[in-house]
Amino acid sequence: MIAQTPPMGWNSWDCYGAAVTEKDVKANADYMAKHLKQYGWEYIVVDIEWYQPTAASHAYEPFSDLCMDEYGRLLPAVNRFPSATDNAGFKPLADYVHSLGLKFGIHIMRGMPRMAAHKNLPIKNSTYTARQVANPNSICEWNPDMYGLKCDDQTEGSLDYYKSLFDLYATWGVDFVKVDDIAREYPHCRREIELISQAVRECSRDIVLSLSPGPAPLHEAEHLKKYANMWRITDDFWDDWNLLLSMFDRAEEWCTHSGPGHWPDADMLPVGALRVVYEENTWTKFTKAEQITMMTLWCMMRSPLMIGADLPRNDAFTLSLLTNAKVLAIAKDTFCAHQLYRTQNEIAWIAPDKKDSSVYIALFNITDKSQTLTFDLSAYDLAEYTGAKELWSDTSISVADSLSFEVDAHGACVFKLTAPKA
Repeated sequence: MIAQTPPMGWNSWDCYGAAVTEKDVKANADYMAKHLKQYGWEYIVVDIEWYQPTAASHAYEPFSDLCMDEYGRLLPAVNRFPSATDNAGFKPLADYVHSLGLKFGIHIMRGMPRMAAHKNLPIKNSTYTARQVANPNSICEWNPDMYGLKCDDQTEGSLDYYKSLFDLYATWGVDFVKVDDIAREYPHCRREIELISQAVRECSRDIVLSLSPGPAPLHEAEHLKKYANMWRITDDFWDDWNLLLSMFDRAEEWCTHSGPGHWPDADMLPVGALRVVYEENTWTKFTKAEQITMMTLWCMMRSPLMIGADLPRNDAFTLSLLTNAKVLAIAKDTFCAHQLYRTQNEIAWIAPDKKDSSVYIALFNITDKSQTLTFDLSAYDLAEYTGAKELWSDTSISVADSLSFEVDAHGACVFKLTAPKA
């Protein structure tokens, strides 16, 4: 089974939008290999419109000419990805990422390019053509590049097209595919998710399947767990405290559905240098305390971790945030994490360690002022735990009947509790 633990990596969207280039991807891969790989970070993901030659920001150009092959499959724009010349696709770039000991991923939109349907191109290894399987009534409301595919009487042809895509991606060496305009599109995309999942599983390579954007409907959790490895539980998440505060509600609803092979996805981590296509020195609007809260919550709920920063511009704090091995271990080593309580001032989460008898307790200060947070161990049958360490400060804490720690406004602390030896 793939995605045994929540996938960890980098995605180009937050810093480059649709305008990322091969040079940018390699620079971030080099940084990850040197500074982050040893902590479990491994995926390098090229986000949307890598097939659009004139993409220049986070905005889309409606009805622009896209690069594609004779079977209606999108190809990297060679002016942005020069190694893709001579129909090499992403294989040379994937090979470079793999040479660093990392894994390579791409973003796609569901369906097929409008251009393919208008030209009625053949579908590789199929008796169907693009026009026969395209659904002109199924169009993404925020990006008109694609038509969805028919999922009624033409299911066979639609499956043929998706198989042709993932067979191509397998030859490129793709390890991760983020499929957009689909996770929140129930019920009309339910069958399309199943076809994509079948195509992924029948191709010749293990590929993590990620569905976006959210919020995915909670009542479809079992369907998502069966057909995808991760799915967004929110719309695009950015560096805004109100968005972070609202994530606690989503985390509480979805946390019980996290498990090997299937992970509710709280979206990317907008840390460090962001939106660099607009201004070179843009930086996250989150305070340091808010970034600690975000990392703590994502790890406690076991969300996938995808960095949004332009990694080579990282400062010391951002690097320390992404390399706290003891905090990152929470996402991989715990089970059945959940919220314990929420008041007007604070939120508490618990996560037991599956490797031993230790327990993680996270406390979140959701007020606008620093305050001392106190957790009553005996109220939750945890009085036998006599050792505690706060993992962000690496501070050993005196344990009696409770834990207490001073926490900045919008900040968090997380403790690892260890029981006495028998």
